[in-house]
Amino acid sequence: MPIISKLFFSVSIGLSGIGYIALDVTHYRTNPDQSFLDAAKHYVVLRSMAIYGELMKNKLEEATRNIKKAQTDFLMNQLQANLDTEYSREMKLDEVRSVKDFLRTHPLTTYSDYSKNISRMMSGEKKVLTSSSVDIFAVTSGTSGASNIIPAVSKQTRIFFSQGVSVMLRCMLDAYPNTKHLNKVFRIFYTPNWRYTMDGVPIGPNAPSPDRSTWLHHMYTTPSAVYEIRSEPPALYLYLLFALLDPHVGMIEANFSTGIFNAFATLELKLAQLTTDIELGRIDPDLKIDHVLRKKLNSLLVPNPKRANEIREAAELGKDNLAQRIWPELCLLIAADTGTFDLYATRLRESYCKGVPLYSPLYAASEGLLGINIWPKELPSHYLLHPHAQFFEFIPEHNMDEEQPNTYLMHQVKEGSTYELVITNPSCLYRYRFGDVVKVVGFHNQCPVVEFKYRKGQFLNVRGEKVSEALFYEILKGTITKIWKDIKLADYCCTESNILDTMDVPDKYKTSQPCYHVFVELENDDGSKEVRSVSSAQKKMLDDALMVHSHLYSSFRYKGTIDPVQVHVVERGSFLALRRFILEQPTAASNQYKVPRVLRKQEAVKFILDRVVE
Repeated sequence: MPIISKLFFSVSIGLSGIGYIALDVTHYRTNPDQSFLDAAKHYVVLRSMAIYGELMKNKLEEATRNIKKAQTDFLMNQLQANLDTEYSREMKLDEVRSVKDFLRTHPLTTYSDYSKNISRMMSGEKKVLTSSSVDIFAVTSGTSGASNIIPAVSKQTRIFFSQGVSVMLRCMLDAYPNTKHLNKVFRIFYTPNWRYTMDGVPIGPNAPSPDRSTWLHHMYTTPSAVYEIRSEPPALYLYLLFALLDPHVGMIEANFSTGIFNAFATLELKLAQLTTDIELGRIDPDLKIDHVLRKKLNSLLVPNPKRANEIREAAELGKDNLAQRIWPELCLLIAADTGTFDLYATRLRESYCKGVPLYSPLYAASEGLLGINIWPKELPSHYLLHPHAQFFEFIPEHNMDEEQPNTYLMHQVKEGSTYELVITNPSCLYRYRFGDVVKVVGFHNQCPVVEFKYRKGQFLNVRGEKVSEALFYEILKGTITKIWKDIKLADYCCTESNILDTMDVPDKYKTSQPCYHVFVELENDDGSKEVRSVSSAQKKMLDDALMVHSHLYSSFRYKGTIDPVQVHVVERGSFLALRRFILEQPTAASNQYKVPRVLRKQEAVKFILDRVVE
């Protein structure tokens, strides 16, 4: 009898569980074209992540109530876990007993302090910086200078998913209940061209990529085989093709808003080919892909003239709200929208994806998770720094030029102030100045809430005036939207005249004193056609605005030691072409691409100069 009772109890629990799941699934919007197996797997992933995200969000909330303890615990655990490393012994980190000891004994560092040790680790040496084995040597994007290689250990990956991704998913579901669905996601990311160390550790971008997310492929519109393509143009074409075939797409996701914008710009350019492929049920014969892959993908397609006509009719009505006309069930975009990505996020919100909210969920870098946006609906996006992801320090903006300035801790910063971030992370970069500048916009309990402002390397600086990327963008955007009538900024970048002075360029680009050269891609207010010229008076307005907002720039201009800003209009599509050009370089990665707002490489400057129309 006891055996029968236990069996009955187990069956009852099992049936109750199945009953709960069957009931709970009814709360999720389903895709009628999705297989039962894919829908079931999708449900399990979302439900388990949501439950786990609730738990981790509660832990985060608890940590924000005692920020000094949370940060002290993180730092001391970090030091203790890596005492048996060469670096720890060399820096006498075993003698550190408090945060105060740490700040007193260990200097602020930059990448050059670690490069030799990282090279040794890549050669196979163990326990140099970290006790843990390295999962990946992460190559930074290099937007603000040369690319660095950062060792990343498994703890970083666990923190990113457990304390970052799961929490953001919970926040998303709470803010946007209509995302509680099993519709597929149009996910835009690319498989990198990995290199490997002599002992097999991958070298490449530490951003999410298809080959590191295979367990999630069933949730995406793209067939797994397509993710094997390493070149962005044919890969993106196929991503679009299979996403367009699915009228039930629920979300679009990319690492950065540039990825989503680039997809829609490509959709416009390739609309005829894409709709023809859908109509005929085949892959464009001119698309450069492996013939075995082509055969495999063609087997997945059938002629669908009805869907092709739906897409053509949606496109005929223009850019505005195009996304929801193609995918009526689309309810959310997920992508970074701060800093250099704001321009693309704004264009998405105002045109292609009008009416669809865009959530910028995580603040992260190659060095790991930094913060979480727990307020999905608030703009501009801001992030709660995560006290269990990094040990944070803050250098006031006016002290950033000092080699060893005093730093503030999380409980010491002031609302409204701007700081250079310094981190101590799980990969054993200690008091590391990695280049991000943020503004503290408030506090959640005791924890700072920040807006990303700019990267230190993205300055315009010909006389020591240091006009930041963030300030220049705000001035340019304000000048165009408020003063240049009926003109919209499509894209832009800048360079300093000293770069052109070393190149063979026409005399019209030469000036008697150093200056900024600004390259702008413009379109009329409704985006229907490009603008190929602006007046001299309009160009002068940008220089006038710079003098108003930057005291140092104004001082040099009045003294005549900086010449006026030189504004050059480039042809439509120049920045899409620049993207392709940069991604052709061996170290470039699509998943990390950021438009370089300040061009410092001659080949990139020449590329954009060749597209100047005025």
